[in-house]
Amino acid sequence: MWYREDSAGVTFSVRVVPRASRSEVVGFHDGALKIRIAAPPVEGAANQELLKFLARKFAAPRASVTLIAGASSKNKIIRIANPTDAMRKELSKLS
Repeated sequence: MWYREDSAGVTFSVRVVPRASRSEVVGFHDGALKIRIAAPPVEGAANQELLKFLARKFAAPRASVTLIAGASSKNKIIRIANPTDAMRKELSKLS
């Protein structure tokens, strides 16, 4: 499974491709969810767009989506707190 669920929420790896024409999930890369982001990697813009995109994708409040590691890397670790059944269903669809 490409994500882990524990008492803190759901944690997973993301591979980000910045400066895309639009933000979208494009599949998997080395066990990480590969996401194209329509923002440049300047002053945290791509990270903020990534967090907003994931909140929309998984129908989670923006405040529950956090960047755990990889702020200046293309490889990041994301945590979404308090996962809902709808979010779990969306995660399993991506598997």
